[in-house]
Amino acid sequence: MDLTEKTLSNKIIYDGAIIRAELDEVLLPNGSAAKREVVRHPGGVCVAALNEKNELAFVTQYRYPYAELVRELPAGKLERGEDPFDALKRELMEETGASSDTWRDMGKLYPSPGYCDEIIHLYACRIPSHGSSCPDEDEFLEVEYIPLEESVRLVMDGQLRDSKTQTLILKLDNALRKDPDFI
Repeated sequence: MDLTEKTLSNKIIYDGAIIRAELDEVLLPNGSAAKREVVRHPGGVCVAALNEKNELAFVTQYRYPYAELVRELPAGKLERGEDPFDALKRELMEETGASSDTWRDMGKLYPSPGYCDEIIHLYACRIPSHGSSCPDEDEFLEVEYIPLEESVRLVMDGQLRDSKTQTLILKLDNALRKDPDFI
């Protein structure tokens, strides 16, 4: 059975600096029509940056939609048309002051495929050293380093709620258990 839905019409409801909201009418596989609300997003990057002590770099920042401080791995939004790898290096430097020459592609994450087309590109790296962060002028954050083993425990205990952070920590831990020289 062909499960593809075909777009019959598209209406832009909102077109902002970060997202665009659309209302589409689609043809379903059974021949019926339905409406689909879609949030278009340019995507993002997230990096598990591991130092020489096997500690991961984390940033804590206020996340307005949740009205709370959220601890997460360094991450950021892609500019429209920006290469994810370039964005990754920029975000790591801005948020933590770190850089690396050793990178591993850890795949892609679809955070909310029911209504949003955002794709988060996941990476891991080794950081030999780090300097001071230099976040964007509207970005306020604190940087800390947590051992990988402790980071896994924080995920499993529900203390790290961010999905990209959870996914990337568990993927990196699994990869390093199989091959300690993964990165």
